Amino acid sequence: MGDCLERSADTLSTQEEEHDPHYEPVIRLTDKDQVEVKTHEEDEEVRFKMRAKLFRFDTAASEWKERGTGDVRLLAHKATGKIRLVMRRDKTYKVCANHAITGEMNLQPNIGSDRSWVWKTLADMSEGSPSAETLAIRFANSDNALQFKQDFEEAQKVNKEISEQSGPPETVQTSSTDPAGPSASTAKEATDIENEKREKAKPDDGATTEPVAKASEDGEPKDGPSTA
Repeated sequence: MGDCLERSADTLSTQEEEHDPHYEPVIRLTDKDQVEVKTHEEDEEVRFKMRAKLFRFDTAASEWKERGTGDVRLLAHKATGKIRLVMRRDKTYKVCANHAITGEMNLQPNIGSDRSWVWKTLADMSEGSPSAETLAIRFANSDNALQFKQDFEEAQKVNKEISEQSGPPETVQTSSTDPAGPSASTAKEATDIENEKREKAKPDDGATTEPVAKASEDGEPKDGPSTA
């Protein structure tokens, strides 16, 4: 009886291996049918890439939770030079970490491990909207972990230099239709133009036309408000 069951199982297994049907696709896709997916990584170059496992600290549950395993990368924008950290899960390529590298971030060794680092970010964009996260990353060995730390801190220096070179944000000059009103320089320029127009339009009979009160650099008239 046992031999019979074994032979039946072997026969069924052989049939399953031999049965490999092939079906032609109903619709064949061409290159024109393919949709190009933008990841916003096309304009960046890879400064660092290494396989690791990422965790996030769940404050509600007061425990670490795994976010995924994959390649953690430091990407530098080709135009601005600014560097960010991006990590995608294996196979699904879903983003599990995405944030700018700022000077406030401090890589701290995870307790009891020489191949793991912990840091905080105020604006992780992996879920689509910025969220404050405490992240931990673990590498295969201590050498990989040290290499990550060195490149991470170098990225911090690069981003800091770029921010210092760019200087303070430019002041946007408002127009007279803006809710904030015209800027001081715009108001002074308009006053000077109006005075020039009135000067040219003076009548020939000796009558005088009082000019518009001159505006100072801060946008206020120099003559002050009228007391009449």
